[in-house]
Amino acid sequence: MDNHTIAAVATPIGHGGIGIIRISGKKALRIAATVFRRSSFASDHDSDTCDLSFARFKSHWLYHGYVVDPANGRQLDEVLLTIMKAPRSYTREDVVEIQAHSGPVVLSSILELVLKNGARLAEPGEFTKRAYINGRIDLTQAEAVVDIINARTNKSLEIATAQLKGDMRKSIETIRGLLFDVFVEINAAIDFPDDVTEIVDIDTPIKTLQDKVVARLKELLERYENAHVLRDGLKLVVVGRPNVGKSSLMNRLLQKERAIVASTPGTTRDFIEEPLGIRGIPVIITDTAGLHETDDPVEVIGIKKTYEHTDLSDLVLFVLDAGCRITEEDYKIHERISNRNLIIVINKSDLVDDKYKPDMPDSWINIPQVKISALYGHGLDKLKDLIAKISLGEHGFDAEHTIVPNLRHKIALERSLQATSSAVEGMQMRTPFELISIDIKEAIDSLEEITGVISNEEMIDRIFSRFCIGK
Repeated sequence: MDNHTIAAVATPIGHGGIGIIRISGKKALRIAATVFRRSSFASDHDSDTCDLSFARFKSHWLYHGYVVDPANGRQLDEVLLTIMKAPRSYTREDVVEIQAHSGPVVLSSILELVLKNGARLAEPGEFTKRAYINGRIDLTQAEAVVDIINARTNKSLEIATAQLKGDMRKSIETIRGLLFDVFVEINAAIDFPDDVTEIVDIDTPIKTLQDKVVARLKELLERYENAHVLRDGLKLVVVGRPNVGKSSLMNRLLQKERAIVASTPGTTRDFIEEPLGIRGIPVIITDTAGLHETDDPVEVIGIKKTYEHTDLSDLVLFVLDAGCRITEEDYKIHERISNRNLIIVINKSDLVDDKYKPDMPDSWINIPQVKISALYGHGLDKLKDLIAKISLGEHGFDAEHTIVPNLRHKIALERSLQATSSAVEGMQMRTPFELISIDIKEAIDSLEEITGVISNEEMIDRIFSRFCIGK
């Protein structure tokens, strides 16, 4: 690891009340002592004897003073300074944080002074990277830091916080421990082939792997499929033929007039995207052009874009008009989108009685349906509940259960599951223990990639490149 002392502005650049410059490394205290002068009224030493007073500073206390350029004595700002001595700090190194007034000029000036006196500008995510390298957190917890920063809803924040507490790591370590116990047994049998029947009762490790490893890995993977939308967001696309109320529905969900609503068919010729939250799920909703036969070149382009967005969607709201019968265009739209997750939204329910049921083909009956009135807002709560239920799956969201938050974890879990299943199959077929041992080792290695016990430099750099400078 690079042993340079690093520094960066740890708060967003802009005008505000407080901005923080963070310094971490072996020289952090010396650099801070060089540029900081404690207030004379708060110090029991002469303010000029900065090194002496600095040595007496307590860890995790706030001190009032001034940032001063030692070269010319120019005072840059009145600040509060905190020392966090290793290992009781974010990076497990000596850390100093200078709380200054937030403004681009003053923060840049203080940072430049810190860099001039021995620090190097931190790379994106380098403080958190050092926390990981120094063993304070594992890789799943490091990734959780970015997820907390980027959380768009309370539920996505809850998932990230659980990750930061180490919930994912604990689950992985439990599974790894079971695999490792079997691995030790198998290798003992390899080392002492004459005593293999005494060392390994083959039914016991098979049951352990099937009931406690394979089942748990499948459960974790299922929870990724059900809940990754809480982290990544749900791509929700509204489709239907012209004038069925797609734009009105979007405006109702957004609670603002984002899309133009008119009685003239084909008002929306391009797609409109907006973010919103539905039952704690971050959603990007897309209102699309009405789907119908047309020779208008502009509408043809809009319809093509609609299908492109539909093909990339997580969930499609297929809007029908309760005020008229299902048309040939409706059938064609359904045929084109039938491979997606669908909700049939029967709009304009205010035009029919409560017992109304559209005459639709049997193949549509099992598709989730809801009646709404976008004009009056009726049925919107039921629609939101249905969106959440389909998005989160059968188990929904439960903070007490481990959620697999990202694709990197999912891929590693899939490799571990495949290797474990191969080991079980090998045991059942009485495959040589040497080959079974290889499968179990691969399953263990895949899990250790998740927590960062096994890692490569390229993967680590890629993960931390998503961080902002200062974190």
